[in-house]
Amino acid sequence: AIIMGGLMFMVEGQKNGFNSIPESIYWAVVTLTTVGFGDITPKTDLGKFLAMIMMLLGYAIIAVPTGIVSVEMFRQRGKEMFRNKKTCDRCLATNDDDANFCKKCGQEIA
Repeated sequence: AIIMGGLMFMVEGQKNGFNSIPESIYWAVVTLTTVGFGDITPKTDLGKFLAMIMMLLGYAIIAVPTGIVSVEMFRQRGKEMFRNKKTCDRCLATNDDDANFCKKCGQEIA
């Protein structure tokens, strides 16, 4: 964000609304996080190209990995939910498939 903000400040300059490097870094962070307030926008073709790169980086760094992590968490939860369970003959409690004794009554599970 710092590098792209500084680069955008050099490309666009003060005449296009990028008045300082910190303000340009602010633009880069807002663009990278895909918030995009629109209070500062590039006017030149090169500036618009850099903005496009920042937007794609925002998706690549934040949005896509979030989806991948969410899917993997769902898969892990599904494995736990649909694992084979053992039922205790005495109290009919459901136990994990690797249990040797019932977690409720202590009866040995065959």
